[in-house]
Amino acid sequence: MSKYKIFYSFDYDTDVFRVQQIRQIGVLEGNEPVTPNKWESVKKEGDSAIQKWIDEGIANCECFICLIGEHTYTSKWVDYEIRKAWALKKPIIGIYIDDLRDPRLHSKPPHYGKSLRGRNPFGQITIGNVALSSVISTYIPSASDAYNDIANKIESWIVLSIKNRRTL
Repeated sequence: MSKYKIFYSFDYDTDVFRVQQIRQIGVLEGNEPVTPNKWESVKKEGDSAIQKWIDEGIANCECFICLIGEHTYTSKWVDYEIRKAWALKKPIIGIYIDDLRDPRLHSKPPHYGKSLRGRNPFGQITIGNVALSSVISTYIPSASDAYNDIANKIESWIVLSIKNRRTL
Protein backbone atom coordinates (compact mmCIF):
# COMPACT_ATOMS: atom_id res chain seq x y z
CA MET A 1 0.00 0.00 0.00
CA SER A 2 1.11 3.54 -0.70
CA LYS A 3 1.58 6.19 1.93
CA TYR A 4 -0.12 9.54 1.66
CA LYS A 5 0.53 12.53 3.86
CA ILE A 6 -2.90 13.38 5.23
CA PHE A 7 -4.33 16.16 7.32
CA TYR A 8 -7.29 14.89 9.35
CA SER A 9 -9.98 17.31 10.38
CA PHE A 10 -12.39 16.17 13.10
CA ASP A 11 -14.04 17.11 16.37
CA TYR A 12 -11.42 16.08 18.91
CA ASP A 13 -13.67 15.81 21.95
CA THR A 14 -16.19 13.41 20.45
CA ASP A 15 -14.30 11.52 17.75
CA VAL A 16 -10.66 11.04 18.75
CA PHE A 17 -11.12 7.28 19.37
CA ARG A 18 -12.75 6.74 15.98
CA VAL A 19 -10.01 8.76 14.27
CA GLN A 20 -7.33 6.63 15.90
CA GLN A 21 -8.89 3.56 14.27
CA ILE A 22 -8.55 5.16 10.84
CA ARG A 23 -4.94 6.14 11.52
CA GLN A 24 -4.20 2.46 12.23
CA ILE A 25 -5.34 1.36 8.76
CA GLY A 26 -1.82 1.86 7.44
CA VAL A 27 -2.16 3.61 4.07
CA LEU A 28 -1.89 7.06 5.54
CA GLU A 29 0.87 9.00 7.18
CA GLY A 30 1.38 12.42 8.66
CA ASN A 31 -0.64 14.49 11.06
CA GLU A 32 0.12 12.17 13.95
CA PRO A 33 -2.57 12.02 16.61
CA VAL A 34 -2.39 15.03 18.84
CA THR A 35 -2.20 14.09 22.48
CA PRO A 36 -4.58 15.74 24.92
CA ASN A 37 -1.58 17.44 26.56
CA LYS A 38 -0.33 18.85 23.23
CA TRP A 39 -3.81 20.05 22.25
CA GLU A 40 -4.27 21.76 25.64
CA SER A 41 -0.81 23.33 25.30
CA VAL A 42 -1.59 24.74 21.85
CA LYS A 43 -5.04 25.93 22.99
CA LYS A 44 -3.49 27.82 25.94
CA GLU A 45 -1.40 29.83 23.48
CA GLY A 46 -4.58 31.18 21.89
CA ASP A 47 -6.33 31.18 18.54
CA SER A 48 -3.36 32.51 16.56
CA ALA A 49 -1.21 29.60 17.78
CA ILE A 50 -3.94 27.12 16.84
CA GLN A 51 -4.27 28.69 13.39
CA LYS A 52 -0.50 28.53 12.86
CA TRP A 53 -0.43 24.87 13.90
CA ILE A 54 -3.33 24.07 11.53
CA ASP A 55 -1.86 26.13 8.67
CA GLU A 56 1.46 24.27 8.85
CA GLY A 57 -0.24 20.88 8.89
CA ILE A 58 -2.46 21.62 5.92
CA ALA A 59 0.32 23.25 3.89
CA ASN A 60 2.37 20.06 4.13
CA CYS A 61 -0.35 17.52 3.29
CA GLU A 62 -1.20 15.77 0.03
CA CYS A 63 -4.88 15.32 0.89
CA PHE A 64 -7.27 16.78 3.45
CA ILE A 65 -9.74 14.34 5.01
CA CYS A 66 -12.63 15.55 7.12
CA LEU A 67 -13.75 12.71 9.36
CA ILE A 68 -17.41 13.48 9.93
CA GLY A 69 -18.95 12.57 13.24
CA GLU A 70 -22.07 13.67 15.02
CA HIS A 71 -20.75 17.12 16.05
CA THR A 72 -18.08 17.83 13.41
CA TYR A 73 -20.17 20.46 11.65
CA THR A 74 -20.34 22.55 14.87
CA SER A 75 -16.57 22.89 15.29
CA LYS A 76 -15.16 26.31 14.49
CA TRP A 77 -11.75 24.71 13.94
CA VAL A 78 -13.09 22.16 11.46
CA ASP A 79 -14.72 25.05 9.60
CA TYR A 80 -11.41 26.94 9.61
CA GLU A 81 -9.51 23.84 8.45
CA ILE A 82 -11.89 23.19 5.54
CA ARG A 83 -11.65 26.81 4.39
CA LYS A 84 -7.85 26.74 4.67
CA ALA A 85 -7.55 23.48 2.73
CA TRP A 86 -9.84 24.85 0.01
CA ALA A 87 -7.86 28.10 -0.20
CA LEU A 88 -4.63 26.11 -0.58
CA LYS A 89 -6.26 24.01 -3.33
CA LYS A 90 -5.72 20.77 -1.44
CA PRO A 91 -7.65 17.67 -2.49
CA ILE A 92 -10.49 17.29 0.03
CA ILE A 93 -12.78 14.41 0.94
CA GLY A 94 -15.18 13.66 3.76
CA ILE A 95 -15.73 10.30 5.40
CA TYR A 96 -18.58 9.66 7.81
CA ILE A 97 -17.28 7.86 10.90
CA ASP A 98 -20.46 7.54 12.98
CA ASP A 99 -20.57 3.77 12.39
CA LEU A 100 -17.10 3.19 13.83
CA ARG A 101 -17.40 2.05 17.42
CA ASP A 102 -16.15 4.19 20.27
CA PRO A 103 -15.19 2.15 23.33
CA ARG A 104 -16.21 5.03 25.60
CA LEU A 105 -19.85 4.65 24.52
CA HIS A 106 -22.19 1.92 25.60
CA SER A 107 -21.70 -1.25 23.59
CA LYS A 108 -25.29 -2.33 24.15
CA PRO A 109 -28.36 -1.57 22.02
CA PRO A 110 -29.44 0.77 20.57
CA HIS A 111 -26.04 2.34 19.76
CA TYR A 112 -23.49 -0.48 20.11
CA GLY A 113 -20.79 2.18 20.54
CA LYS A 114 -21.85 4.10 17.45
CA SER A 115 -23.09 7.68 17.24
CA LEU A 116 -25.71 9.55 15.28
CA ARG A 117 -24.77 10.72 11.79
CA GLY A 118 -23.77 14.38 11.82
CA ARG A 119 -24.54 16.99 9.20
CA ASN A 120 -22.16 17.49 6.30
CA PRO A 121 -19.78 20.32 7.34
CA PHE A 122 -19.14 21.18 3.68
CA GLY A 123 -22.81 22.15 3.29
CA GLN A 124 -22.46 25.25 5.47
CA ILE A 125 -19.51 26.69 3.53
CA THR A 126 -20.10 28.47 0.25
CA ILE A 127 -17.68 29.88 -2.29
CA GLY A 128 -19.54 32.36 -4.41
CA ASN A 129 -22.99 30.81 -4.63
CA VAL A 130 -21.78 27.21 -4.50
CA ALA A 131 -21.90 25.07 -1.36
CA LEU A 132 -18.72 23.03 -1.01
CA SER A 133 -20.90 19.97 -0.40
CA SER A 134 -21.77 20.07 -4.10
CA VAL A 135 -18.12 19.79 -5.20
CA ILE A 136 -16.46 17.78 -2.42
CA SER A 137 -17.04 14.02 -2.29
CA THR A 138 -18.17 12.46 0.95
CA TYR A 139 -18.28 8.74 1.64
CA ILE A 140 -20.57 6.73 3.89
CA PRO A 141 -19.00 3.40 4.84
CA SER A 142 -21.06 0.26 5.29
CA ALA A 143 -22.88 0.41 8.61
CA SER A 144 -22.32 -3.31 9.19
CA ASP A 145 -18.52 -3.15 8.90
CA ALA A 146 -17.43 0.49 8.67
CA TYR A 147 -13.80 -0.13 9.63
CA ASN A 148 -13.11 -2.71 6.90
CA ASP A 149 -15.08 -0.74 4.34
CA ILE A 150 -12.93 2.33 5.05
CA ALA A 151 -9.75 0.23 5.11
CA ASN A 152 -10.58 -1.28 1.71
CA LYS A 153 -11.59 1.98 0.01
CA ILE A 154 -9.75 4.91 1.60
CA GLU A 155 -6.73 4.72 -0.67
CA SER A 156 -8.88 4.79 -3.82
CA TRP A 157 -10.89 7.72 -2.40
CA ILE A 158 -7.65 9.62 -1.79
CA VAL A 159 -6.27 8.85 -5.26
CA LEU A 160 -9.55 9.92 -6.88
CA SER A 161 -9.57 13.14 -4.87
CA ILE A 162 -5.99 13.97 -5.85
CA LYS A 163 -6.76 13.23 -9.50
CA ASN A 164 -10.02 15.18 -9.62
CA ARG A 165 -9.27 18.23 -7.46
CA ARG A 166 -11.82 20.85 -8.48
CA THR A 167 -11.72 24.57 -7.92
CA LEU A 168 -14.40 27.18 -8.32
